[in-house]
Amino acid sequence: MSVNKLALIRYKTIDECLRKRHRKWTLEQIMEKVAEVLYEYEGITSGVSRRTIQADIQLMRSDKLGYNAPIIVKDKKFYTYDNENYSITNAPINEVDVDKMKEIVGVLKQFNGFSYFEEMSEMIARLENNLHKSTHHTSFIQFENNRLLKGLEHIAPLYQHILNRQVLLIEYKSFRAKQASHQIFHPYLLKEYRNRWFLIVRPKQRDDLQTLALDRIISFQELPKEKYEVLPGVDIETYFDDVLGVTKTIKDKAQKVVLEITGDHAPYVKTKPLHTSQIVLKEDATCLLIQITVVVNFELEREILGFGECMKVLSPVLLAKRIEKRLVKAAERYR
Repeated sequence: MSVNKLALIRYKTIDECLRKRHRKWTLEQIMEKVAEVLYEYEGITSGVSRRTIQADIQLMRSDKLGYNAPIIVKDKKFYTYDNENYSITNAPINEVDVDKMKEIVGVLKQFNGFSYFEEMSEMIARLENNLHKSTHHTSFIQFENNRLLKGLEHIAPLYQHILNRQVLLIEYKSFRAKQASHQIFHPYLLKEYRNRWFLIVRPKQRDDLQTLALDRIISFQELPKEKYEVLPGVDIETYFDDVLGVTKTIKDKAQKVVLEITGDHAPYVKTKPLHTSQIVLKEDATCLLIQITVVVNFELEREILGFGECMKVLSPVLLAKRIEKRLVKAAERYR
């Protein structure tokens, strides 16, 4: 069943009326309120009929739109919700809608070159899980989520600024800085790494890129008089293809990193490669030898250190020595 914009406005207005329990709503009062809103939003002066509102209430009570609204009539005159916490805005997406979404995504995934539609499978799983949870009061799937993470409210407005190519004045305080600084940036990309978000920018009158953590951004505002500039010679879409994480400068070049992994951990690294460039150089019962071509940075070191004694750097030599030095320092803390 298709629902037009005017019908949605009416449903929303009726819902808002019935949620205001401090007032008793007759059918005529609901009609008047809906007519006011339709005039305010759409400029409609003809009002709304009694029959239309009655049909809307009947539809909201039904399962056709998935609302199942508990609308009752008290004293044969006043309309209200039987459940004081109910609202159509809290109603779950019904199974029919979920099935339609799955069908659409399934069709899109069949097109060659559109593999990125596979990412929508997570959204479908979330919808299915929310539907099941609202019906059975339990959940069978959990997604990584950090509710304490700061800066998530910046994602939507920053995305719009990037999309509209707008220069920003950003107030930022890094972990090492004692005070926040104000600087003009050209924003290019929002990037997530390990459930943390970053903004890739270029400072005004400079030719390098910087990575700002969203949880360290205090505020930002558009500078409409500043001309937005694209950094020449840099393809932002492929800029991070040769890196783990988000730490990289324009001058950094990828290196061939050879790693030796003990046999017990070999299956883990094979089934979940450290990087898309990963290739197997050697494999036997005792160890796995792999090579990745990446920029050597902090995130790479942290990934290697995370494997502890189960991973050894064979090359480049400077990286091997740095990892060895850090492991020695770590061991000394336990003595």
